[in-house]
Amino acid sequence: MKSVYVVADNILSPLGRTTEENFVNVRNGLSGIRLHDDLAMSAAPFYAAMMAPEQLEKSWNEESLEQYTKFEQLLILSVQNALDRTSVDITDGRTAFIVSTTKGNIELLEQQEDPSKAPLQEMELFHTAKKVAKYFNYTEDPIVVSNACISGLLAILTARRLILSGRYDHAVVTGADVMTRFVLSGFQSFQAVSSEPCRPFDADRKGVTLGEGAATVILTNNEAYITPSSIHVGAGAVSNDANHISGPSRTGAELSIAMQKAMTGSGLTPADIGFVSSHGTATLYNDEMESKALYLAGLLEAPVNSLKGYYGHTLGAAGLIEAVIGMHALQQQLVIPTLGFQSLGVPHPVKVSNQLSSKPMQHFLKTVSGFGGCNAAMIFSKII
Repeated sequence: MKSVYVVADNILSPLGRTTEENFVNVRNGLSGIRLHDDLAMSAAPFYAAMMAPEQLEKSWNEESLEQYTKFEQLLILSVQNALDRTSVDITDGRTAFIVSTTKGNIELLEQQEDPSKAPLQEMELFHTAKKVAKYFNYTEDPIVVSNACISGLLAILTARRLILSGRYDHAVVTGADVMTRFVLSGFQSFQAVSSEPCRPFDADRKGVTLGEGAATVILTNNEAYITPSSIHVGAGAVSNDANHISGPSRTGAELSIAMQKAMTGSGLTPADIGFVSSHGTATLYNDEMESKALYLAGLLEAPVNSLKGYYGHTLGAAGLIEAVIGMHALQQQLVIPTLGFQSLGVPHPVKVSNQLSSKPMQHFLKTVSGFGGCNAAMIFSKII
């Protein structure tokens, strides 16, 4: 069986327009989270990681992207930057194009005085994916992955499986979500939004901070495209709590199953994991559940971080953005600290990383969880 590798990537976020800009800012402890006072979004000020309009405009090249929505612009710019870093041809007929998101163009709903008159076709995820694919002259049908907050990582897992099946040789996997009143009010209705920048796994955590951004990875099984900076994509697994539409598992058993399957499918044990890039939303119940899952999976000795303090929760882009940061941390043999964490506030003694550290390692485990009880976990490895 051939292996699958990540040969190019991009992150477009409040912390930068390239992966390099993002990683330097994360390594230096910078956060994209700011206090916003925007009555069009919320009656009260709120913390979020949002992109300034000029960040997107500066990324436009020869062709203006004004005819595209913000969500579509994020996807296009991220994909283009990743494609510029490899010779993989998205139009060769052997490349899958996969788009992950939770809400897509939901902002169009807010731009109408009468929501019933919203352009429904423009809000359909498959329509948006085809529109973005057309920009790159991609003539096959794109694939849409939309499964709550595991969408980004699930899209990578889907791409790996399609390549290993022989259907494709390469895959361009991209994901994005934008901050909207719809999204913010939804989390506010759960009383889940923090009154300060989020503090994952902390004893004084007050809830989630939302964010927006995009990320892209390009996968291949063709060793001709591999470089020393490429990352091997290991096994992944998906599970479901079957517990509650918005509340996570009370035991963590289901996420732990995904973790264990990802490790065993990659021929690894917990001792082989250099660090765990967790979901870590900083809500009371999510972080408790994750600590239980880490315990059940035998991962209490592995350093654990959450990147939500840098990016906020970017929903359908979270798994992609955080996986890419993890890949670059692995290449540089670094464990990124959990911004905002001070003292442990979960049931099990998880080794939450609270300072930048270095250690020899070859593998890391990325996990995500989402509404509906969905969970996913995946292994990424440094090429030796």
